[in-house]
Amino acid sequence: CIATTGEEVKNPQKAIPIGIVASLLICFVAYFGVSAALTLMMPYYLLDKNSPLPFAFKYVKWEGAKYAVAVGSLCALSTSLLGSMFPMPRVIYAMADDGLLFRFLAKISEKSKTPTTATIVAGTVAAVMAFLFDLKDLVDLMSIGTLLAYSLVAACVLVLRYQPEQPNLAYQMASTSDETDVTDLSTTSDSQADCIPERVDTISLQSLLSPETTVPTSTSGHVVNICTSVIGLVISVLCLVTVLGKDALINGNVWVIVSVIVLFLGIAIVVIVIYRQPQSKTKLSFKVPFLPVLPVISIFVNVYLMMQLGVGTWIRFSVWMVIGFIIYFTYGIRNSAEAALRDCEQTVQGYRDGTLTLNFEGDLAEKQMFLDEPEDHSPANRNEEEA
Repeated sequence: CIATTGEEVKNPQKAIPIGIVASLLICFVAYFGVSAALTLMMPYYLLDKNSPLPFAFKYVKWEGAKYAVAVGSLCALSTSLLGSMFPMPRVIYAMADDGLLFRFLAKISEKSKTPTTATIVAGTVAAVMAFLFDLKDLVDLMSIGTLLAYSLVAACVLVLRYQPEQPNLAYQMASTSDETDVTDLSTTSDSQADCIPERVDTISLQSLLSPETTVPTSTSGHVVNICTSVIGLVISVLCLVTVLGKDALINGNVWVIVSVIVLFLGIAIVVIVIYRQPQSKTKLSFKVPFLPVLPVISIFVNVYLMMQLGVGTWIRFSVWMVIGFIIYFTYGIRNSAEAALRDCEQTVQGYRDGTLTLNFEGDLAEKQMFLDEPEDHSPANRNEEEA
């Protein structure tokens, strides 16, 4: 919810990390305080799993407090619904503005300066789904989508930290300076593009465990991309084995234990390979610490929680994924801003390589036709010429 408000913050590189950390601390203190109060009021094994707070207040003869709990539950449910609906229009607007979704969803209201169309579409879809599906199914579907998003964010953090310098304007605007002249950034971007050498290395055991340079290269970035994909695949298999073979693991089945150990060793080896690669030295306002261990742990926890969900949730999730892939491969991949930028870069590179040439003859002919036209283009003279 906080991360989706980046376009509405004056200094998102500084404010968003602070907001996320502060909100997590507040939630932790609130949950920890309630849990501590419950366990101090009565033994934890006597708590009712469905309604622990009213049962605990009844246990200590505070039955009137159940009304306060009911009001708090209503406020918490309303807050949860608002927190779920608040980021959706902004996500839809950002994707539509980049061309991944249909462009009309990025329309901004001239009066309220908000993405009205995206808000209406998101609210309508949410209302239809709330009408058709059970509440538990919707909660599980939202949970699996959120866990997948967190896993992708962790993977992206892991990948981007080991990529070579990107000499472009957007990357420089993420630096620590709050106010920077755009012209200076673009000039610096052009100079960096000319100064950064292209280094092409071959992938070998030495380059994997002991790279020659301390600066990320295209080869090291490619190695990290492959290793991240391998980690995602191995973690998925590991979580699947631990969830489906939970009883066999508890009973001490040798094959399950050996499989889990081998998968853990494979993850450890890949993490060591990533750790040996040079990290980006770009100064940012906030950097995720403890790479590459922390993103890998995050991916493992998220995927493990996803594997705990039922088969029905995975089926509904697969249907939504298929719909998303259809929209992307039929519309988004051809109309995205990234595709337009790639085409522009290919055109510029073609002019530099000499494979494309400018049509000066056509430009000169068009200029000559413009000069040959009469200077007086008033409506009266135009009517006389037509007559």
